[in-house]
Amino acid sequence: MEQGKRVALVTGAAHGIGLEIAQVLSSQEGCRVVLVDTSSDVHTAAAQIPAADAFVLDITDEAAIESVIREVVSRCGGIDILVNNAGISGRRGIKETLVADLTAEDWERVLTVNLTGSFLMCKVCVPVMRKRKWGRIVNMASQAARARSDATNAHYATSKAALIGFSRSLAFEVAGDGITVNCVAPGRISTPMTALSGEAADRIYIARAAVDRVGLPHDIAAAVAFLASDRASFITGTTLDVNGGTSMI
Repeated sequence: MEQGKRVALVTGAAHGIGLEIAQVLSSQEGCRVVLVDTSSDVHTAAAQIPAADAFVLDITDEAAIESVIREVVSRCGGIDILVNNAGISGRRGIKETLVADLTAEDWERVLTVNLTGSFLMCKVCVPVMRKRKWGRIVNMASQAARARSDATNAHYATSKAALIGFSRSLAFEVAGDGITVNCVAPGRISTPMTALSGEAADRIYIARAAVDRVGLPHDIAAAVAFLASDRASFITGTTLDVNGGTSMI
């Protein structure tokens, strides 16, 4: 299969890391990209990328996912790469929300979007990939799933740690079909989501990092592009930490 004919679907792609991933997969890996997001801004984002498709989609709605994936297959012929980037922080403000102060609704909302949403996307896309006997799934974890973070809450960390466990299980299930499943675990990346925790969190992070800066969306996009390529064909079930050396596992 020629690299230029691969179809890459990126969730949470209207802004920030997701949009950067879509741009890199298109410009550097030659993919036809499909951007999905809950925001209608996804159409504006897709207009920046040649031959890109865009859909407004709630990744917690299985029926809606199935409808979108049918349309993508009809337009593009299949799906080769799935990047589950969509997620929410669950933050109420700058300060960390303690477990004792979280509501059940807080907990369920974050796990539903960050974990169940990625599960549903994988569930629907894997059969499409199996038909081509080739696929790449990259799930967006977090440093919060790998080590304690001052800037995240328990429900967010739990959702991302569970996503790593899910990815390992799925990797074993689909390896025989030529599909790999990996995670990227970003550290602090300069995005609107991380801005919610304030500039002080940036200073704390930089003080702990081996690399003297916070990360940029392109740092994550480059890691995703590698895992989504033929160059990573012998890598599956792993988590790639992209955190400037704040933790080294």
